[in-house]
Amino acid sequence: MKKTIIFSAIALTGFLNAQTLQEAVAKTENERFEAAAKDFRALIAKDPTKGENYFYYGENFFENGQVDSANIFYSKGAEVNATYPLNYVGVGKVLLTKGNATEAKALFYKAAALGANKNAELFRKIAEAWLATDTKNADEALLQINAAIKLEPKNPENYIILGDAQLEKNPTDGSGPIKSYKQATTLNPKNVKGILREGKLYQRGRNYQLAIEKYKEAIGIDPTFAPAYRELAEVYSLYQQHTKAIENWKKYLELNNSDEARYRFMSALFSNKQFLDAITEYEGLKKSGFNNLYLERLAGYSYFENGTKDTSSYRKGLNAINKFFEMAGPNFKYLYNDYKYKGLLLARTGKDSLGVIEMEKAIAIDPAASSEIFSDIATIYMKSKKYDKVVKAYERKMNGDFKNLTNNDFFSLGKAYYFSGGNIQRDAALIKDAKAKEKKEMEAKPFFISADSSFSKLTQLSPTWPVGYFWRGRANVQQDPTNEKGLAKPHFEKALSLLKPEEKNTPTYKNNVIEALEYLAGYYTSVAKDKTKADEYWKQVQEIDPANPKAKIYFNPPKQAPKKP
Repeated sequence: MKKTIIFSAIALTGFLNAQTLQEAVAKTENERFEAAAKDFRALIAKDPTKGENYFYYGENFFENGQVDSANIFYSKGAEVNATYPLNYVGVGKVLLTKGNATEAKALFYKAAALGANKNAELFRKIAEAWLATDTKNADEALLQINAAIKLEPKNPENYIILGDAQLEKNPTDGSGPIKSYKQATTLNPKNVKGILREGKLYQRGRNYQLAIEKYKEAIGIDPTFAPAYRELAEVYSLYQQHTKAIENWKKYLELNNSDEARYRFMSALFSNKQFLDAITEYEGLKKSGFNNLYLERLAGYSYFENGTKDTSSYRKGLNAINKFFEMAGPNFKYLYNDYKYKGLLLARTGKDSLGVIEMEKAIAIDPAASSEIFSDIATIYMKSKKYDKVVKAYERKMNGDFKNLTNNDFFSLGKAYYFSGGNIQRDAALIKDAKAKEKKEMEAKPFFISADSSFSKLTQLSPTWPVGYFWRGRANVQQDPTNEKGLAKPHFEKALSLLKPEEKNTPTYKNNVIEALEYLAGYYTSVAKDKTKADEYWKQVQEIDPANPKAKIYFNPPKQAPKKP
């Protein structure tokens, strides 16, 4: 579909093939960068002395994020046609990307002088330059665009740039920008750029539904307008509708299958938890020679998340995240997730201590995100059986308030206390001196009490999960080794009551059930002296474990040798 925008600079040159140049420029605005580049190369080959061909080819590179390539063509255009002003604007815009506003401004003055201050497109491009880089200046942009409006008051492009400048000047007030964008679409109801800007303004105000309607309106006018598909994809991601986001990214890629677009598609796949697909995109981009530190960051994240399905991903992820840190350098503004994922990848590849160091860096960057990281650190220490450090990690996460811990946290914390007590008991078993041995065994008791407390919190949070009660039973067995008090009895009974008959012999619960039944059978055999109950529980043991040696001894006790007279 032919675009309706008229470029004053093109008209002023009297270029015979202006329609062809206009189509190439329209492809750039549609973010169809590769298709536009092909057209620009043909135009330059046909007439290598036309300055506008070089400028708009440079714009194609600049819009695609290739600033160095853009500068080459801006400079070449100024060289082959020194009187064409827009290439000086292009070179000035490149200087703004480097923070050199003084030299850029001098080039803008030079360009304005060459245009005799009567070239509206020149003023538009200078205004855009003041908004296009990190060296923004909304006042300069407003000055230039108002000059363009004075020359061409009915050109809709002026009001799109005016709205952008107003928004930059006062980001919290959308009334001026929306008025300007609507002026653009009033002058040309099919101006898809103006419609897109309205949608972005609604999106900025978190009115996602209106934003979606505007993007769809733009697509209805021009189905080849790629930015609308990109914005739709972005807003659907914000809406947590990741499937629709990916659908629109695929439509965008049909129009602009560039490496940069595929990288953004990879980001959408990661957000949608399609980690393997994200990795596929990454590997394809690497083969095509795309080199970007953010690509390596996202690859590191994706490989880690895919590690549960393919453990070789951890090594690949560590290579990617290391390359990201290498490319970013020491002065880069890192996210806490950068250190978190690096730490997790180090831990998954056997470097636990180094992993924890990186994760502590993550906590230092964003203490508000420390909660999840403390759990990750605890998991690392649990894996290496450093139970004292597991406890410390959860104590830091708890920060004096049990509400800071989750179900899983209480489960892991309880096991850490339980295993710590078990380690002390094993040490005690090696001591020969009776008093020293007894003293050592007493040291274990507080850990079992703490374990029971943690499992108690777990059962309060998950009252229908049998495993929490099984572990409470174990912790109480250790506090009552002779079973005289029956401390474990109510917990094992509760655990068994929560299971359906068919669940008791499943791999998930079988060992837990046997342990609980043996305890209850032993309690009624030796402590309560209730043979009926004892028989009942020992029979249940045999039903689940027919070869159980304890049950066999109970039902078939060895014959005692007759006493000697």
